[in-house]
Amino acid sequence: MWTIKTTYREELNSTFKRLEDKVSVLNKARPLPNIVVQNIREAFLVEWTFNSNNIEGNTLSLRETQMVLQEGVTIKGKSLREHFEAKNHETAINKLYELVKPNYVLNAKDILDIHGLVLRSIEDEHAGRLRNAGVRISGANFVPPNARKVSGYLDDLIQAINTNTQQLSPVELATLFHHKFVWIHPFFDGNGRTVRLVMNLLLMRHGYPPAIILANDRAKYYLALNQANHGNYTKLMLLMSQALERTLNIYLNAVPGLDKDYQTISSIVEEPDIPYGQEYVSLLARQGKIDAHKEGRNWYTTKEAVLAYVNSKS
Repeated sequence: MWTIKTTYREELNSTFKRLEDKVSVLNKARPLPNIVVQNIREAFLVEWTFNSNNIEGNTLSLRETQMVLQEGVTIKGKSLREHFEAKNHETAINKLYELVKPNYVLNAKDILDIHGLVLRSIEDEHAGRLRNAGVRISGANFVPPNARKVSGYLDDLIQAINTNTQQLSPVELATLFHHKFVWIHPFFDGNGRTVRLVMNLLLMRHGYPPAIILANDRAKYYLALNQANHGNYTKLMLLMSQALERTLNIYLNAVPGLDKDYQTISSIVEEPDIPYGQEYVSLLARQGKIDAHKEGRNWYTTKEAVLAYVNSKS
């Protein structure tokens, strides 16, 4: 039940290889200077909290999220729940950093604890507790399993992740966990925030930075999950890979000697030796065929990445 069709590998093999190479370079550069690590963690904490909460309907902007978390400001016109969601997510991220170790073994207690932090002071009755009744998900193409089966399904999923009989890569394993957890939908509320936290625990134990799924990609994200319900994991694997490529690039660019000149695609294609137009290079970026990442609604890449693709086709 927890196996995965790996038909996406042929299409995404070069993307996976690029991610593996980057995390290898990052691991060799460790330990990074404390000031570099602290700066990136603070930025990621705000971005991760904003994007994950925004996907679920929280209306705090990125700047407002930063003010709540780092300045302790109460935002006029925003609900108390939205403030709690921001602070709770920050606490849950800090919990991940406490848990993460190279030999970390996923377990139900940690998942429940993280969910408890996500819903603390919001829905204390359900925080850290599995649902005991049925639920339906608006816009989803499936109905989550009966509540009586949730505990068993979650235990089976955790065992499948820890044994990894298919020998999936960390990226594939985290994506499998993400999809199957959403399908189980073990809680009344807070499933999305919780799964995006726990999947990153699985990635971080292997040296990857967190994969921050951008709120701008919300529609694409839900479509990818619905496609995975039919056994097609290509879109979800690509989305996860692109989220990781972005945070890996941010880490590597903060290491002296490893930084690259990432520019908007519109700037890159103006170079006289780039034979492709903006639309085609953007397509390559969206398909994961070149080293690129998204900031807001804009794609960034390097001249070297585009020329490497050109040379591979000559």
